[in-house]
Amino acid sequence: MSLSEMEEGTAVLLAEKTRPANWKREFFMEEMKNVSRIAIPMVLVTVSQHLVRVLPMMMLGHVSELSLSAASVATSLTNVTGFIVVFGMASALETLCGQAFGAQQFNKLGTYTYAAIMALLVVCIPISILWAYLDKLLILIGQDPEISVEAGKYAVWLITSIFPYAILQCLTRYLQMQSLIFPMLLSAAATTCFHVVVCWALVFWFNLGSVGGALSVGLSYWFNAALLALYMMFSASCQETRNCLWKDLSFRMGEFFQFAVPSSSMACLEMWTFEVIVLLGGLLPNPQLETSVLSICLMTISLHYYIPFSVGAGASTRISNELGAGNTETAKMATWAVMVLGFAEMLVASIAVLACGNILGYAFSAEEEVVKYITKMSPLISIMYLSDGTQGVLSGVARGSGWQHLGAYVNLAAYYLVGVPVAVVLGFWVGLGGMGLWVGLNVASMLQTIVFLLITIFTDWEKQAAIAKERLMCQGSSEGLSERLIID
Repeated sequence: MSLSEMEEGTAVLLAEKTRPANWKREFFMEEMKNVSRIAIPMVLVTVSQHLVRVLPMMMLGHVSELSLSAASVATSLTNVTGFIVVFGMASALETLCGQAFGAQQFNKLGTYTYAAIMALLVVCIPISILWAYLDKLLILIGQDPEISVEAGKYAVWLITSIFPYAILQCLTRYLQMQSLIFPMLLSAAATTCFHVVVCWALVFWFNLGSVGGALSVGLSYWFNAALLALYMMFSASCQETRNCLWKDLSFRMGEFFQFAVPSSSMACLEMWTFEVIVLLGGLLPNPQLETSVLSICLMTISLHYYIPFSVGAGASTRISNELGAGNTETAKMATWAVMVLGFAEMLVASIAVLACGNILGYAFSAEEEVVKYITKMSPLISIMYLSDGTQGVLSGVARGSGWQHLGAYVNLAAYYLVGVPVAVVLGFWVGLGGMGLWVGLNVASMLQTIVFLLITIFTDWEKQAAIAKERLMCQGSSEGLSERLIID
């Protein structure tokens, strides 16, 4: 052994001796605080961005039943064909920007963000074309012509929202990966106030109805994106990260797509399955009851999902930053901290659903038949809170670590090779109806969570940090980097 190696070993031993006995617990608690400082405000930011699309439906419900039905149909379809696609693709920045920031390669942070904005604006073009023909698509699949025409009109005016939404999601990830959460919180609050006033004015004062509701969504997303863009341009906090290496822009766009496609697949494959289950409910003997109950269950899960997703956002920020900096021990500690934090919240929420199962249905319907059905479904909803919430947290770990491609494969297998077939067998052949369909979703979600958990447990963090370093140092082609496995 060389003298330098002996000195290094002695230094490590002395460091271990001088550490307090409970240093790991203190380190863990510090990570809990770091994650919480990001996760809690991100809940409000995420909910605010979602409410922009929900509020017009609430107001249009006071205009006419046709306006509400059309807006609901259009919102559902534009969510699964556009917003969730863009949202998932923008999540790739949680890997790229987060690791670049951790490695203190600040110019790359800005370059990745500009590249993502340009890439997503291109993606929005085919989405817009699809929305322009939404009325014809609805009529083609047998929907009511009057509702289809009105929904098509709503979707056409929603085209004004998909482009600013893409910019907004990129800027959100840009700031999130630097832990600049407070500006997003302020802009979200300002946008919510702006949206309430504008939506009310367009729907009622200018008497534009569904057109006004859809237009208000676009105006509010432009307003939010503009606020964040101004902060990015003029804030001293972004001085080092807002610059762009223009000569690398095309290459970074290609690198972005390598992570964006699997990131979007992770989100879309799961979301589309829930929509498929609701549609299958319409084929059961009592379709109105079954689809109503399944829609309520889906809404309940969706409302809760923002909490574990925001905890996952804290995880992706901390993990990507630490991997970029080469701090594998901290990245590992952040992973366990976020899992403990997320599971504690999910356990409380799950118990609350069980305890309130007999009154949960009254929050959505006054029909006794619906309320009783929801009561029967509450144990399954409670289980879904645990499994779906856990995968929401672990998805943040995936985005921070860069193994979205594995997540996409897992979601494809769990939901489409296992979940949907089980749902069809239990719902139709066994005769369990909507409860059988929801059990199929539970099986898929639990399988997905177990596999995600195993991948996380057996992650080779040293290898992950090495891949991140190689990606960040690479100036030429990075083909194949995103395909590397992170487990032995």
